[in-house]
Parts: sequence; C-alpha cells; structure tokens
Amino acid sequence: QVQLVESGGGLVQAGGSLRLSCRASGRTFGTYAVAWFRQAPGKEREFVASVSWSGSNTYYADSVKGRFTISRDNAKNPVYLQMNSLNSEDTAVYYCAAGRGIVPAAKTPNSWDYWGQGTQVTVSS
Repeated sequence: QVQLVESGGGLVQAGGSLRLSCRASGRTFGTYAVAWFRQAPGKEREFVASVSWSGSNTYYADSVKGRFTISRDNAKNPVYLQMNSLNSEDTAVYYCAAGRGIVPAAKTPNSWDYWGQGTQVTVSS
C-alpha cells in the first residue's frame, strides 16, 4: 500500500510559477511510475504529466508541454511538478497518482492505483 501526500499548491498570479511535491510512504516508491492529474470545477480529471519509475521517461499533456516539468530525485521520493508561465486555465486541484507495472504514459485516471488527496492551485489573472 502506498500513501501519497501532495504539497506546494497555492495562489499565484498569471505568469508565475509553483512547484508541487508528491511524497509517498513506503520504501518501494522508487519502483512506481508517478503521474500528476488535475481537475477543475465542473470538468473531468485530466492527465498533466507522468514519469517512469526510473525517471528516465517523462510524458506531458499538450496543454502543459514546455511549461511544466516532472522530475524525481535519485532516491525517487519525492516527485516534483515544476509549473512555469501559469495561466488561469491551470487553476485546478492537482492530484498525484502512482502505479507499479503500468504504462507510465497512461492518461486515464483508472489506470493508476494510488491517489493523493490533492492540492489546490489557483492562478489569478
């Protein structure tokens, strides 16, 4: 069982930056692929970015490509999402997800096994 905790959300002006962190319990977290999803009010949860268990492969939604960077350190915990050039369309609750033995590029929420509680990101224009 893996428990995920997100942090780093908050209020930022358009054009600003935030870095989200996803920390996990368990010493085997380094063997899990990790993804970030987000959900805005009235919308479905959508894929943002993911990283393979090794950290060598990353995947991004077209809407964040070039602005967001997902990374994990050598110890594989935590996983970060650096968000730059934020705009109002990035306002959402951001969730960290993890899974083992899955395709790290999976973009559907039900492909991922474990979820955090989410952290709110609000971008003011």
